[in-house]
Amino acid sequence: MTKNPPALSALVAPHPVPDQHGVNLFTTDPALRELLSIYLPADLLAHLTPTLDRLGALAGSRLDDLAGVADKNPPELQYRDRTGVDAQKVLKHPAYVELERHAFEEFALAAVSHRQDVLGWQGQMPAAVKYALTYLFVQAEFGLCCPVSMTDSLTRTLKKFGAPELVERYFDSLTSLDLDTLAQGAMFMTEQGAGSDIAATATLARPDPCDPNRWLLSGDKWFCSNPDAALAMVLARVEGDPDGMKGVSLFLLPRDLEDGSHNHYRIIRLKEKLGTRSMASGEIRMEGAQAWMVGERGRGFVQMADMVNNSRLSNGVRAAGLMRRAVSEALYVARNRRAFGKALIDLPLMRRQLLKLIVPAEQARTMVFQTAQTLTRSDAGDSEAYALLRILTPLIKFRACRDARKVTGDAMEVRGGCGYIEEFADPRLVRDAHLGSIWEGTSNIVALDVIRAIRREGSLPALNRHLGKLLAEPGVDATLRNDLQAALVRATALAEQAATPGADALARRAASALYHVTSAIAMAWEGTQGAGPVRQALARRVLRHRLQVNDPLAADLDAQADEDTALILSR
Repeated sequence: MTKNPPALSALVAPHPVPDQHGVNLFTTDPALRELLSIYLPADLLAHLTPTLDRLGALAGSRLDDLAGVADKNPPELQYRDRTGVDAQKVLKHPAYVELERHAFEEFALAAVSHRQDVLGWQGQMPAAVKYALTYLFVQAEFGLCCPVSMTDSLTRTLKKFGAPELVERYFDSLTSLDLDTLAQGAMFMTEQGAGSDIAATATLARPDPCDPNRWLLSGDKWFCSNPDAALAMVLARVEGDPDGMKGVSLFLLPRDLEDGSHNHYRIIRLKEKLGTRSMASGEIRMEGAQAWMVGERGRGFVQMADMVNNSRLSNGVRAAGLMRRAVSEALYVARNRRAFGKALIDLPLMRRQLLKLIVPAEQARTMVFQTAQTLTRSDAGDSEAYALLRILTPLIKFRACRDARKVTGDAMEVRGGCGYIEEFADPRLVRDAHLGSIWEGTSNIVALDVIRAIRREGSLPALNRHLGKLLAEPGVDATLRNDLQAALVRATALAEQAATPGADALARRAASALYHVTSAIAMAWEGTQGAGPVRQALARRVLRHRLQVNDPLAADLDAQADEDTALILSR
């Protein structure tokens, strides 16, 4: 009797170089789905699930392919057309343009916070929706998310401070879901001599003699991402106004004038960057460029700070997304590659290494949703939420962006030599991760902003009240609750000390302590809301490795740690 031959699949050994390309980055992430059920209303989540599923599938395949192509084919600056006419233009690769269509059109990433008719939903969706979509999108493409964020943030700032006629003129184009009619946004702040020191802004504004409501801007801006954007927010000093921060005003700069001609500024060159290569950044020279003042004269930085803070939060969200992509790649390799007769994930040192990747990635994810939830409340007029938002935003920008640099680098190591090869996404993740802790304020600047929020906004008491409510929820393990409460007391004391005159050197330590205790308490709370025991296990890991004293010469082995590790790695 002849036996049936074995199935072909049984004859094919697993490939020794695991590659998860093509997986759905939403459906393979159960923790994200659990968190969304906590932070979004059930009916809204049910409505959005097909959209999230589609985006997850695209992010793991088509968008990832496009991002790789766009990264290797950065934009170029055209100075003249082929007939010799001066026609400056940023030439984008078709792969990047296709990414733009997905981001701006299909998933409405820049419009979802401003329109009440997107993604098939009637009504204004909370900020958590935008950040959940961005979190998935950025796992494929990071660079484009900068223009997306700036378009969103410019629209927000214009609505908040701009004259009604300006809002009416530009709102529809800023929130268009058609790339061909969309007005993308940018912000031109940085100057060679100013950098983070906005008080040293040298760009000048003078009244336009042809129009009393218009201004003419002159000067150079040193680092302008999305430099060919249709609209940009620009900081400049009105001639004759005082030196320092009080003399800086905010202006809206259109790329094109009403007659269709280009405004009076030029892109001097494009930057060659370490990362975000798909997206153009350049130097701008304004030579009497026409612009409109936004908000109150002399309070430009206060008004621009709203746009900057929104961008800082976006930076934190993007860092969280990068970490999740890096972790998912590392976990896939560890589960599917064998060495020394075992799967990598079963090797003790690999398990510890993976845990060191997962914990900061999950901290950042929790901080994304905590901050998004607070932003929604703040925008609704909740003064307590505003004070809380003022400290959560720089906290996530400071710590998550720094963590992303290490997490992406260490995750690349899990793949070994293949991880160093540009055919995989790992090198791109590493390069892009370095942006977050530099743009929209370096780490020192943002850590000092945490201290500024404590000194000026009453943010530390607001944070303590918020975290106290989370800890009071039934279901948090009693020992964990006590340890978290003790850590909160100590972190608060350190932050209070850092906020005293002459103690700025403590700002980074204080910011890190507040971030770690906030994320740990929030993760413990999430565990009581349906996210299960994994969140509390993660909270214990943050306590152990970020908030409690550890002897570097001690043998760090205990049964609870092994149990938590097994639980976390089982997801």
